[in-house]
Amino acid sequence: MKIVLHHDDLQHDVDFGSMVAVDTEALGLNPHRDRLCVVQLSAGDGTCHLVKFGANSPYDAPRLKKVLNDKKIIKLFHFARFDVAILSRYLGVDCAPIYCTKIASKLARTYTDRHGLKDLCSALLGIELSKQEQTSDWGAPTLTESQKTYAATDVLHLHALKEKLEEMLEREGRTDLAQKCFEFLPTCSDLDLKGWTVETLFSHK
Repeated sequence: MKIVLHHDDLQHDVDFGSMVAVDTEALGLNPHRDRLCVVQLSAGDGTCHLVKFGANSPYDAPRLKKVLNDKKIIKLFHFARFDVAILSRYLGVDCAPIYCTKIASKLARTYTDRHGLKDLCSALLGIELSKQEQTSDWGAPTLTESQKTYAATDVLHLHALKEKLEEMLEREGRTDLAQKCFEFLPTCSDLDLKGWTVETLFSHK
């Protein structure tokens, strides 16, 4: 595993190919209150690029925005709903097209209710992830080596997980359904940012 740390933007153009795994770290799970601290990206080649934003960052990041806005590049997430929302809130990007391994898992692996990234890596890849740094202070001026490693592992295995999940979705005839869910994710995240939730809109009451 190779980790490349950048500050406030990718410091040079990076070729992520046709699909880039993306994750974010923030001060919390409320994109209106909790600022975006780190964006992780990987082409699935064992290298992770970490873009760290400081407390007073303007979030300009033209190189990063170019990658995330590129409609020729699939953005691969785990729990895209939050990541897409906070990236839209702070960077003003439209991350489509999207693939979400959490949604794919929920559609393909109906025999379990364990769809976290740690669970998926263990069950499908035989890889055990540590979540020790999940609730650490991502807004600190300097990231620890442990934080860098944690952030990197959140994206390094998504390409391999996607491959496994696509096989399962195809086997069960649920590929088209998954694609429709992925296409709805930007709208879902936009609703979250504007104060509605899908759960509320589609409920009986």
